[in-house]
Amino acid sequence: MKKNLGQDAIYDARELGVPRMLVLGLQHLFAMFGATVLVPLITGLDIATTLLMAGLGTLLFHVFTKFKVPAFLGSSFAFLGGYATVAPKLPDANGELTIANTEMLPYACVGVACAGLLYLVLATIIKIIGINKVMRFFPPVVTGPIIVAIGLGLAPTAISNCKNNWWLALIALGIVIVVNVFGKGMAKIIPILIGILGAYAVAGIVGNGFGVDSFAIDFSSVKEAAWVGLPIHWSSTVFGGVHDTGKAVTAIIAIMPIALATMMEHIGDMSAISATVGENFIADPGLHRTLVGDGLATALSALVGGPANTTYGENTGVLALSKVYDPRVIRLAALYAIILSFSPKFDALVNSIPTAIVGGVSFVLYGMISAVGVRNVVENKVDLTKSRNLIIAAVIFVS
Repeated sequence: MKKNLGQDAIYDARELGVPRMLVLGLQHLFAMFGATVLVPLITGLDIATTLLMAGLGTLLFHVFTKFKVPAFLGSSFAFLGGYATVAPKLPDANGELTIANTEMLPYACVGVACAGLLYLVLATIIKIIGINKVMRFFPPVVTGPIIVAIGLGLAPTAISNCKNNWWLALIALGIVIVVNVFGKGMAKIIPILIGILGAYAVAGIVGNGFGVDSFAIDFSSVKEAAWVGLPIHWSSTVFGGVHDTGKAVTAIIAIMPIALATMMEHIGDMSAISATVGENFIADPGLHRTLVGDGLATALSALVGGPANTTYGENTGVLALSKVYDPRVIRLAALYAIILSFSPKFDALVNSIPTAIVGGVSFVLYGMISAVGVRNVVENKVDLTKSRNLIIAAVIFVS
């Protein structure tokens, strides 16, 4: 049966053909890129290492979830406080905190690796007591508002990015909306990719062609970047950078408890993806498997000098917008990330995309997550006239 692209759910992207699958994978890459590279920019970790471990972590996650869950794993923002505590940036010549604390970053990574391993403990507990007993504490009146809160929690990031150039952000947002609403065929399922490329072209023409500074794109880093480079550096890994046991123990104590919060976030993310796709991934392949995949991806990334990984809301938003739910497309994005980690040139090119453009498309992506949460509440017929349900939702929204 012929599919109506952008309207009908597609669970096997192979029916679209290889070229379309490749483009869809590229769309997921662009969706996750901005947030993924932002974490190493904030913490001082290496961007190439981050991309490599995002790709490898995503593939590892898919292996442990039986290749069923269409999730992309990118850099987690939840551990930023831990990095700031253990490895705060150092002052530059002007007294501003901009220099990476390369001595202490490996110790922070030790704490993150242990936090990832803590996921395995919870996964084992869930496997022993049974998923049904665990999910009794997460009925639709809980998971629905959690999904909404995830989208709303990401919204300030979109606003912050848009403030850099509201006109450029609105151009990107406008292209996404027009293409998704009025587009036909393949265009209808890649509105994010078209929005980013279209707004980028406008910025290049107006800023670099006509000299409007607020739109100008800085290509200096692209020109200076090498074509090929190694994404992992021995001195930045736990094995090559950790020499003081006392500092390592302190870092573990400071960072490991953060995993308790991120595991709850993980359950919310899995609920969001399940609601988006229309399949219960918490039951099959199981929450214990998704936790193991996420935890091992985080531990592996940290051991070689990368940040913690987490399932990405940006890519869940792409799923909701495109209605292409095949995990193969996500794995293509993971392969792209791995390949690009060996090319500083392309990394610099993608990183030259103005943050306002990222903010513009994020408006839709983050909003789609919250919309899925509202749909989850409606479809499960949660009675919000009951005070108990209203209180639960209210507490979740504020927290």
